[in-house]
Amino acid sequence: MNLTDIKERLNANEVSQEMYQFISQLYPICRSITGNGFRETLHWIKKHIELTQHEVPTGTQVFDWTVPKEWNIKDAYVKNSKGERIIDFNKSNLHVVNYSVPVKQKIHLKELKKHLFTLSDRPDWIPYRTSYYKESWGFCLSHKQFLELQDEEYEVCIDSSLEDGHLTYGEYYLKGEKPDEVLISCHACHPSLCNDNLSGIAIATFLAKYLSQINLSYSYRFIFIPGTIGSITWLSLNENQVHKIKHGLVLTCLGDPGKSTYKKSRRGDAEIDKAVTHVLKHSGKDSEIIDFFPYGYDERQFCSPGFNLPVGCFMRTPHSCYPEYHTSADNLDLVQTEYLADSFSKCLSVLHILENNKKYLNQNPKCEPQLGKRGLYGAIGGQTDTKMREMAMLWVLNLSNGNYTLLDIADRSGMSFDSINQAADALLKHDLLQEKPE
Repeated sequence: MNLTDIKERLNANEVSQEMYQFISQLYPICRSITGNGFRETLHWIKKHIELTQHEVPTGTQVFDWTVPKEWNIKDAYVKNSKGERIIDFNKSNLHVVNYSVPVKQKIHLKELKKHLFTLSDRPDWIPYRTSYYKESWGFCLSHKQFLELQDEEYEVCIDSSLEDGHLTYGEYYLKGEKPDEVLISCHACHPSLCNDNLSGIAIATFLAKYLSQINLSYSYRFIFIPGTIGSITWLSLNENQVHKIKHGLVLTCLGDPGKSTYKKSRRGDAEIDKAVTHVLKHSGKDSEIIDFFPYGYDERQFCSPGFNLPVGCFMRTPHSCYPEYHTSADNLDLVQTEYLADSFSKCLSVLHILENNKKYLNQNPKCEPQLGKRGLYGAIGGQTDTKMREMAMLWVLNLSNGNYTLLDIADRSGMSFDSINQAADALLKHDLLQEKPE
């Protein structure tokens, strides 16, 4: 089988049910940019694909950054004067500021408030906060709970460790017919947040799972990394290999109800940019294409001027643009199977274009060949779209001079890539086209 077969046969709705179950399994884990929570997440991913786990020691220099100390946490709480846990890590791992240093002390409310974080405009939600590169500690709680705190002494405990260890990341490589690579990247460092970014982890994992079952033209590299420091570390360790990357996507925020959004690569006109734009344009659904800007997810590292890789970011609602972002409301209710299915199908369509976007040479370039005597008018699909199929074949024949890819032809004709690709396949079978050597 090839990607065309997978795209036609796979039921995205059934796959989305599996992805949602996978997200539900990952949801309770307290992940961070390092530590056992990240490793546990890779353990679950390994149940679906043969992931290679890499460990990079604390203190390793990676360009202008240094791999940080490893953080792990066992428990955390704030107890009132009655000994009751009023803030409990076991109830939500968002209650603790991620990367908090260990602490065990009694403290009055006035001093405790300096270490508390809430959302006054969303009084029932717990915010997500981090302190990766500045040693400190803190708790997050709902604003409603914050207002109920009494003026008394509290017992504070964060049973964590911040020590020399490792930064962990996962990598899965699929060898294709050629060494040129498609890079699929997602950050796997957020704790109990479903859209950002368990949705990206799930879609990347299941893309890898199904691509592993077919013959591929490109080689594919999937990386599951901690945000920012992970991509910087990966690029630093693989600098002599990145020239193989011809296309790339960062996957994030792919399960919410918002419209699909694509952030272009720094180049702006890379083949991946054109492929995603084409898929969204022909999806029949509202979508948005935005230009590159040097903030956001790991596309900004892959697209930094020293690399300038053709890597864009595929998402639904962008970060900070939906109210649940980085709060306890980014939960299993926000991510829904229908949106996971839609995002998964669009990713497959993009990869289908990359796999099949070739240049051809018309073998009968002097005037139109007689298609009817070859039975080509009825060679593709049913009989209701004969004119469209005929037009697709004429476009392919007219522009197949070795200078235009099938995606170029699809965009110029205004037709879908699938229509143009099917037309090319039919013409190939009748020796009217020849693939142009790379």
